[in-house]
Amino acid sequence: MFSARAVNASAEFTVAIIMQSDIIVFSIFLIFTGAAVFAGAALYLRQSMLVAYIALGCLVGPSGVGLVSDATTIQGIGHVGIIFLLYLLGLNLHPQKLLQMLRKATLVTLLSSLAFAAIGYLIALAFGFSTTECFVIGAAMMFSSTIIGLKLLPTTALHHRHVGEIIISVLLLQDIIAILILLLLEALRREVLNLTDAILLIGSLPALALFAFLFERYVLVRVIQRFDTIQEYVFLVAVGWCLGVAQLGHAMGLSYEMGAFIAGVSLATSPIATFIAESLKPLRDFFLIMFFFALGAGFDLSMLTTVAIPATVLALVMLTLKPLLFKTLLVWEGEEPRLGREIGVRLGQVSEFSLLIALLAVSGGVIGAQASYLIQAATLLTFICSSYLIMFRYPTPIAVNESLRRD
Repeated sequence: MFSARAVNASAEFTVAIIMQSDIIVFSIFLIFTGAAVFAGAALYLRQSMLVAYIALGCLVGPSGVGLVSDATTIQGIGHVGIIFLLYLLGLNLHPQKLLQMLRKATLVTLLSSLAFAAIGYLIALAFGFSTTECFVIGAAMMFSSTIIGLKLLPTTALHHRHVGEIIISVLLLQDIIAILILLLLEALRREVLNLTDAILLIGSLPALALFAFLFERYVLVRVIQRFDTIQEYVFLVAVGWCLGVAQLGHAMGLSYEMGAFIAGVSLATSPIATFIAESLKPLRDFFLIMFFFALGAGFDLSMLTTVAIPATVLALVMLTLKPLLFKTLLVWEGEEPRLGREIGVRLGQVSEFSLLIALLAVSGGVIGAQASYLIQAATLLTFICSSYLIMFRYPTPIAVNESLRRD
């Protein structure tokens, strides 16, 4: 009797795994076959490929025709693309240069974040949201998108031009602020603000950086040098190092992205850094396509009518004021107006961190569903409009205009 039950349970478990595997394979088929079609049409019509990925997600996702019934798994897999994006970013930044950049961008980041939070709060208040919801909506407006800011920046500008240095600095400082806000939301969800957790979080960043640099210097670099002629092994070590430090950072209360960035910076002085950066680009793009698809698939289109007006107002205000404020602050810091204008436009959208804040806040009962969808809708609108604005005005790797296309 026991043996028969065990066999049946094992068979059911095997069938469940096969069915789950089929769902994942079918979802990946839909994403990349559909993305190829949508992206081709977008390029032919001189539109943004990022918008094509989001539109595809909306079409085949749960609130569309339902071919992908659960976007959560896809979104989790796509999140790996952001991790690799930050890892590659770190690989091209020397630690000493990074510290100089962060010192210069601190005031700009803090002032702009406070201003955007205040603007978001006032707009939400004007549309009748509660005080707590207004604070959360305002906090979600503080950040600019790492993906839009970096993916639409040419590699030459990212690594060798001042515009890339400033954008990286601002985004990194915003990342730290976002982690603190997520910690606060988690504390509100638990209805307790743990001072010990806050102190540990503050110490986590320097502790993780110290570990990464020491391990890279005394262990990792020696292993790579020993087998650097075997490119497959170097690739495996590079991926393992990225995901390992990202996971360690998450365990210490930081974000996966912050851990991956530290992993990259710790390797930036190694001669092998350039090879690793080039090798991981296709892997990064693979996951980023899934991420943008998941953004569209995860949005409930039925809620759009309830938040359409406030989301449109919020998005338009952010798209207008973010470039202007960033330009003003950067010119005040001594940058050229032309440079300040470009950086402002490239950072003139809301962030994927805002989506995370919205989801965490609503799951913890801090805000209602309408406030959460307001943040999500406004974020997606700024993604779409900002990507268009950047692609038609400034050099990008995926520009539809050949004169602006820079890899």
